[in-house]
Amino acid sequence: MSELPIKGSCLCGAVTYQFMGPLKVFQYCHCSRCRKFTGSAYASNIIIDPDQFEWLQGQEHLGRYEITEARHFATAYCLCCGSSMPWLTQSKRAIVIPAGTLDDELDDKPVHNIYYQDRASWYVDASELKHYDALPIK
Repeated sequence: MSELPIKGSCLCGAVTYQFMGPLKVFQYCHCSRCRKFTGSAYASNIIIDPDQFEWLQGQEHLGRYEITEARHFATAYCLCCGSSMPWLTQSKRAIVIPAGTLDDELDDKPVHNIYYQDRASWYVDASELKHYDALPIK
């Protein structure tokens, strides 16, 4: 991991953050909660210690949703544009950063899939699909 802070933001730029230091883990989560929150087949989650994280601006534009029975899971989002944003776990032991919100390049790569048995029935590994460098025109 770089010695420099890694920055991220929401789609509209109202909320920005940065973090430093080693990642606990970078993983894909296929649980139904992450699929619902992201609207995709899985969440690309970076997990760090809370003391490595700092909001730079726009914290007042954040919404949060917690599931009462969840030990760790919560969600955060920009109230202006709806983008998924980093969130403090309910246990307060970790920050979960949606990797798609990063503005800077990250040297680390995901290391595994979790809750893979809960993956969407329609999930197909991206390596099995055709690849285009732009929107294909028909």
